[in-house]
Amino acid sequence: MALKSYNPTSPGQRGLILVDKSSLWKGKPVKALTEGKRKTGGRNNKGHVTSRGIAGGHKQKYRFIDFKRRKWGVPATVERLEYDPNRTAFIALIKYEDGDLAYILAPQRLAVGDTVVADKKTDVKPGNAMELSQMPVGTIVHNIEMKPGKGGQIARSAGTYAQVVGRDRGLVIVRLGSGEQRYIRGECMGTVGAVSNPDNQNTNLGKAGRSRWLGKRPLTRGVAKNPVDHPHGGGEGRTSGGRHPVTPWGKPTKGARTRHNKSTDKMIIRSRHAKKKR
Repeated sequence: MALKSYNPTSPGQRGLILVDKSSLWKGKPVKALTEGKRKTGGRNNKGHVTSRGIAGGHKQKYRFIDFKRRKWGVPATVERLEYDPNRTAFIALIKYEDGDLAYILAPQRLAVGDTVVADKKTDVKPGNAMELSQMPVGTIVHNIEMKPGKGGQIARSAGTYAQVVGRDRGLVIVRLGSGEQRYIRGECMGTVGAVSNPDNQNTNLGKAGRSRWLGKRPLTRGVAKNPVDHPHGGGEGRTSGGRHPVTPWGKPTKGARTRHNKSTDKMIIRSRHAKKKR
């Protein structure tokens, strides 16, 4: 998909760069594969804000995406590629030979009319899903499971991918987009290819209102607040904060390491921070 840039016919159009979605399906999604979606405004069941910066936005329907790909050995044809407001990637409607419909994450270079299949071992072509242990070393993959049967969790955002770089006693070594190398069990599923819409990162929303349509509220800097509201707040005149950057709750941020999970440390071969030290 190409990028569209606009002439500055108004202040909001100036600098606007969006992804060209002209080749996507123009109609509505399949009703059986959607459900209503309520806005939370970032609040929990008590009405307290638990996720800041969320409010408003255009009304959305949730599309059920098949992240598990457990329908093995049944070929499916790509009916159409669609926009999905719930994620940055595009989605593909596939129709199995037995007539079932499903949405999957659309990989790059997947076109309408292509055939995809999920199985223990399949051909290495975009959209096909198989166990990681059956993939050749060097394969580009996305939608990778971390637990067998749970559904894909790694590399699902637009343009992302991981790479199979080795095998070791029933485990597969995968290099993730962050630079981290880790073990994943060989029975976990992955889908061949990189996720669609890589140009998503090159867009420019052009105005604050477009962020609001996406449901994002403005973020206030800590140094602009009062001491009661933020550790960086207060001070006479404009200050720089006077300490290493922290969250409103005093936890180090902007690169400081806060990961504490000893049980999965053994699965990480090379930390994503290791490449920065070299």
